[in-house]
Amino acid sequence: METGLETLLDLDGTVFRLQKGYWVKFTVRLVTPDIHIPHGVSYSLSLHDSNNSRILGFDNAHGCQPPRRKKFSGRKVTWDHKHRNEKILAYEYDSVVQLMEDFWAEVDRIVPRR
Repeated sequence: METGLETLLDLDGTVFRLQKGYWVKFTVRLVTPDIHIPHGVSYSLSLHDSNNSRILGFDNAHGCQPPRRKKFSGRKVTWDHKHRNEKILAYEYDSVVQLMEDFWAEVDRIVPRR
């Protein structure tokens, strides 16, 4: 089993309350690997503000347009991406550990410390 996967799966359904009314929610499950989710982990890690609006999300629930590149370059077809308010950006899934580090680093940049 991939390092950290069991820990991430154990977080499924968990909500963490943070300061200033922010909160984080994890939804994670194993799926059969396919062209869209080759790593076999369906996930949604989201940060919400005190108005319950999602302001950050890392997930692979749907496809997103990859950034435009050269006309005939190869395209990656995985669904991994992140939401920052209304913006959707491609996310390069490397591992469960990297996913968690990247998510919490973004949360730390957004949530006020005081």
